Amino acid sequence: MTKVNGWAALEANGKIAPFVFQRRQNGDDDVSIKILYCGMCHTDLHHLRNDWGISIYPLVPGHEITGVVTEIGSNVKEFKIGDKVGVGCLAASCLNCEFCDNSEENYCEEVQFTYGGIFWDGSVTYGGYSEMLVAHKRYVVHIPDNLPLDAAAPLLCAGITVYSPMKQHDMLHPGKKLGVVGLGGLGHVAVKIAKAFGLHVTVISTSPSKEKEAREQLGADDFIISTDPKQLQAGSRTLDYIIDTVAAKHSLGPILQLLKVSGTLVLVGAPDKPVDLPSFPLIFGKRKVVGSLIGGMKETQEMMNVCSEHSITCDIEVVKPEYINEAIERLSKNDVKYRFVIDIAGKSEI
Repeated sequence: MTKVNGWAALEANGKIAPFVFQRRQNGDDDVSIKILYCGMCHTDLHHLRNDWGISIYPLVPGHEITGVVTEIGSNVKEFKIGDKVGVGCLAASCLNCEFCDNSEENYCEEVQFTYGGIFWDGSVTYGGYSEMLVAHKRYVVHIPDNLPLDAAAPLLCAGITVYSPMKQHDMLHPGKKLGVVGLGGLGHVAVKIAKAFGLHVTVISTSPSKEKEAREQLGADDFIISTDPKQLQAGSRTLDYIIDTVAAKHSLGPILQLLKVSGTLVLVGAPDKPVDLPSFPLIFGKRKVVGSLIGGMKETQEMMNVCSEHSITCDIEVVKPEYINEAIERLSKNDVKYRFVIDIAGKSEI
């Protein structure tokens, strides 16, 4: 085992403190990574505070990890020492089911996540708020050279979370009309990817103050305030698809009215309480509401390559580890544009 310095929550108060723990030695199929950056996801906040009732403490969060390879196993041909790499949400899966066979490891019944999961040996998985990581080669992706490791880190969760439903539901066609609900860590990446493929993008938000940045900074074509009945009526039946990134309880009824007949709304946010889903907008519009969970590993590498081709990165605020607790509080208030990224290599004590 290897002793590793990291940062963890020891209980459900959500507070982070320095934490020393053990990682396994690099195995034949493993890649060891010196972590340079780790994004802070809203999922981290839920796990830190045990909002979903599944947290395991001590909890080392972080599943938007970028760094460089420091060691490879004897069976690893895909990576070499010094490669720029990333690890997202996945740490293990059965590798034998239909989903693993199709590289949809994220839907495997035995999937284990980068933190808060249980490895085959019974040990708990610890995430990227730490100095190094040992990962099975299957769950590591290459970071293209033109993508900076700090601004690329959130793509490993936020990027694939919005890219996967775009790909799976065949959204990526010029001229198609996409609505993006919520202009945060996921939403701003969704706008960037959609615009790169020539979609007409409407941002749907409760915050009028976000219209300028949606249009001028991200290139959105339209903006709808979701609490304004006149704007909702004007936008009725105009959108082919909607991606809903909101991680708080809200009603889908007004949003569904924006879809064309047979339109699709994809939920990618994870509120800790059920959303409101009235029947009439579904029935009278033959509309669909579906869910989507990150993506498989082939799709994640594809997303990274697409972002490289179009020079897409996340808008970030880089923080040192001693600022994690303040960042968590700001994240809970949506006070970040649009993603915190921890500078792990520039570490100092909390």
